[in-house]
Amino acid sequence: MLLAATVAFAQGSAPLRLTLKQAVDLALQQNPYVILANLNVSQSRQDQAIARSGLLPQLAGNVSESVHRFNIETAFGSSIPGFTEHAGPYWVAQAGASFSAPVFDLTLWRRYRAAQSALSASQAQETAAREESVILVVSQYLGAQRAAAEVAAAQSRVDLAQALYSQAADLQKNGAGTGIDTLRANVQLQNEKQRLITARTSLDTALFGLARLLNVDPHRNIELADQVSFFETPAAAANETLERAWADRPEMRQIAAQERAVRLQAAAASEERLPKLSVSGYWFDQGLTPATVIPVYTYGASLDFPLFTGGRIQAEQAKSDLALRQLRQQEQDLRDRFQAGVANNIEVITAQDELARANDNQIAALYRYNQSRADLAHASGRMEALYAQ
Repeated sequence: MLLAATVAFAQGSAPLRLTLKQAVDLALQQNPYVILANLNVSQSRQDQAIARSGLLPQLAGNVSESVHRFNIETAFGSSIPGFTEHAGPYWVAQAGASFSAPVFDLTLWRRYRAAQSALSASQAQETAAREESVILVVSQYLGAQRAAAEVAAAQSRVDLAQALYSQAADLQKNGAGTGIDTLRANVQLQNEKQRLITARTSLDTALFGLARLLNVDPHRNIELADQVSFFETPAAAANETLERAWADRPEMRQIAAQERAVRLQAAAASEERLPKLSVSGYWFDQGLTPATVIPVYTYGASLDFPLFTGGRIQAEQAKSDLALRQLRQQEQDLRDRFQAGVANNIEVITAQDELARANDNQIAALYRYNQSRADLAHASGRMEALYAQ
């Protein structure tokens, strides 16, 4: 009963009336893939902050109180005449600060640079997710517009077929027509009604798909506020579109940033063999009682370098080389698919010729034209700039 009441309430709510721009804006806010991409960017930004913190001085405060008792013989290697076998127990209280700072560590620097490149890759991935969301929403919206136009056309044909059938029935009733004419008109009317049912089903399916992309309640009705119309699409040469796409497509920028990150990680692994210089120390007020507290401190510098790592450095370098080869393969595959996709999408002149010859099917022509426009923008990496502004 609760489920039925929920569905009834959702169906009874006001329809969601959307323009194409509003649908795009809603998808960029609510689409799960876009939200996940935003979270990945936030995570990469925190990874960058963590890597940067390794390059900065570290300062810590400490307040402690402890009880000590130790064996004199084990502490000095033998007993001391005249002394008991142990010292204590006694209390030690101290409060102060300690610090450490890297002076020369190329590995930390490379890791920070790699984190920066990983952030750039995540941002490019977010842009790609937004572009993909926009192209899907635009295509679905245009498809729903086409389905709505087909419903209107089908309804018009039903009205016409109904009028012709009524006219044939009247003529037969008055003796001016034949039964075969009435039957033929009735068959045509039923055919047109069947086409109307099919068109309405296609429209409902298209609107349901749009609701899924927008992540809205599928039981809520969606109405299309924009009318089917032609867009002014400037002519674009193939070479210019390709050059713009190489620079603007987020997939290309994502792979380039990932390659930089992998190269920096490989350099960081290689530079772990180099010496690392750091400084550290502490300063405390220390004593057995408050009256006996005196400052104690230690300052020092250390130079560390690995002698044997069990093959870890070589394995990290080999892992980075494999990751770089994978990225290069992905880049080659993307360039091959992208080359073919852009070459097909930029045939604006062909699309215009098809529209000129589509006088008898204007609905399909409008859909193909607008879809080609969206495909061209997607191929050039300009979906959000064109449809969300």
